[in-house]
Amino acid sequence: MSLPRTGPPSPAAAPSVPRPRRCRPGAVLVVESVAVFMVMLDNLAMNNALPEIGRDLAVGVGGLEWVVASYTLVLAAFLLPGSIVGERLGRRRLFLAGLAAFILGSALGATADSWATLVAGRIVQGAGGAALLPSSAALLRQVFPEDAGRARALGLRGAASGLGLALGPVIGGPLVERFGWQSVLFINVPIGVCLLMFGAFFLPYAAPCRDRSWDLPGQALSAVGVGGLIFALIQGPSAGWTDPVVLAGLTAAGLALPALIAVETRAAEPMLDLSFFRDRLCAVAALAGFSTSLALFGAIFFLSLYLQYVLGWSPAGAGLVFLLASAFIVVTGPLAGRMSARWGALRPLLIGVTLCPLALAGLALYGDHARYAEYCWILPVIGVCVSLTFVPVNVIVVQRVRGRRAGMATALAEMLRELGGVTGVAALGAVLNSRMRESFLRQAEAVLPADEAHALADRALAHGPAAALAGPDAGAVRHWFHAAFLDGLHAALRTGAVGTAAVAVCAYVMVRTSATAPADEPNDLAQPAA
Repeated sequence: MSLPRTGPPSPAAAPSVPRPRRCRPGAVLVVESVAVFMVMLDNLAMNNALPEIGRDLAVGVGGLEWVVASYTLVLAAFLLPGSIVGERLGRRRLFLAGLAAFILGSALGATADSWATLVAGRIVQGAGGAALLPSSAALLRQVFPEDAGRARALGLRGAASGLGLALGPVIGGPLVERFGWQSVLFINVPIGVCLLMFGAFFLPYAAPCRDRSWDLPGQALSAVGVGGLIFALIQGPSAGWTDPVVLAGLTAAGLALPALIAVETRAAEPMLDLSFFRDRLCAVAALAGFSTSLALFGAIFFLSLYLQYVLGWSPAGAGLVFLLASAFIVVTGPLAGRMSARWGALRPLLIGVTLCPLALAGLALYGDHARYAEYCWILPVIGVCVSLTFVPVNVIVVQRVRGRRAGMATALAEMLRELGGVTGVAALGAVLNSRMRESFLRQAEAVLPADEAHALADRALAHGPAAALAGPDAGAVRHWFHAAFLDGLHAALRTGAVGTAAVAVCAYVMVRTSATAPADEPNDLAQPAA
């Protein structure tokens, strides 16, 4: 199969962008990679801290969900608006402002003595991440103007992003056990302050584009539409899809997202350039990033529960399971960047999306007596899958989309990845809960009257087996719960494997059709100051 190249024909054709005297490409790459790592880490690092937060702040299950969800919601909802703000105010300026907001939100959450203050800190963190993520890729494009060097730099940035996701449980569990849940947030403060000082010194100047339209209708519709959709996906599985608040979120998304497309189609300078999806390689990259995030976020989220609920592991032990996957991300992330620079980003991307269903199907093989050694072949597959998907996605987007559209394209790719993660938890969670309830009832009805079995199932699924000890004895209820959870987890993982296999087939079919290279805009990155 002859695959189209993902970059311009020759590195020599790339325009040369002078660098400021203080700018050191390696230092810029380190600052941005560590910042991206922190933003991605906080997607999952708080999961293992939730039981302790609930005890300290007297928060129920619904409130704990929003400790995690508030961050993801704001981060995803404001990525696209963040791209246009970066153009108007200057990408360097917005990156530093976003990093400062992320530090402030971390400090606010770490010192919180109430649920409301903690959620407020997480919201500020999410807003800071939405500001710095789109700016970081655009700044790397400025500092690394040659295609090969840019691909390697984006490979390292992509590896840092994937590593942050994989290390969330690994780092969060031991921190919680040793220093308390506040340490998961507080650790961002000293690291962030150091990054802020280095960034202020080393990041290149990029003049703001004052003639760029703010596109306020597009920004508002994007935030309402994406925010409403993510809110409904987060709240739906626990509150029920017919809950008025969930329906309001779905209605807001259903009205705002089509309106966003209509507005952006007619805008002279749209925030969301829909021609992005007409480029076949960009469309494949967006689909691959969304589906892989959907599958792996959902799998990691529920696998963490499985390790603690069914196998009885500690939070630290459950987090350390993912250490082997993290090691392979460290190794294969830079390798994916070099592969993209040498052979084009499409080949590693197709390998990555092929490995995803294999990893999910492998996770579904093991039951309630699994041992760590049995996962030793799956965890490297997950690590390689993350690197060979997320790194090429960034490379394709940055190399195929030029000029003013670069920030928008990066923000769109990041937003689809966040949306994929939330959708994965909601979609795989819906499959898990449905099969789990069916399995629990089947076991309970063999012993109890139907109405008693249904009441017991409602309590067990809402609050865990400890809240459902009205059954014959605690041991039986716990056994039913564990068996039902495992049955539901296997159903969810197999569903994810089938779905991602279908996406892999679609990706292969799409790239077999020759894609017309995009008509790139002239490079309008500002010339850096001396």
